[in-house]
Amino acid sequence: MNETRNPMEVFQEEAPEVAAAFNGLIMSLVGRKGLDQKTKQLIYIAMKAAMGDDMAVKAHLPMAKAAGATREEVVDAILMTLTVSGIRGVVHCLPDAVKQFES
Repeated sequence: MNETRNPMEVFQEEAPEVAAAFNGLIMSLVGRKGLDQKTKQLIYIAMKAAMGDDMAVKAHLPMAKAAGATREEVVDAILMTLTVSGIRGVVHCLPDAVKQFES
């Protein structure tokens, strides 16, 4: 059976102390007050889209939506990657991002 495992679960199983430290870093960044949570999520989506990391974009879309991000804001965040990394992030991440805003 060729089951795809969640990479973060594997990380936590194989290196729990490192995963805990990584999670602490994430929580310290989330807790900073300079940017609101919606903006942080949009930035994260754009950075991961620039890398073509569609799994991370999919994982953060619900958080962005919960923070109030609109379809247009998510689309623009992904499109912003064109000038940095070309079309890769757009073609890998935009279709699934748009689907998450459909009924």
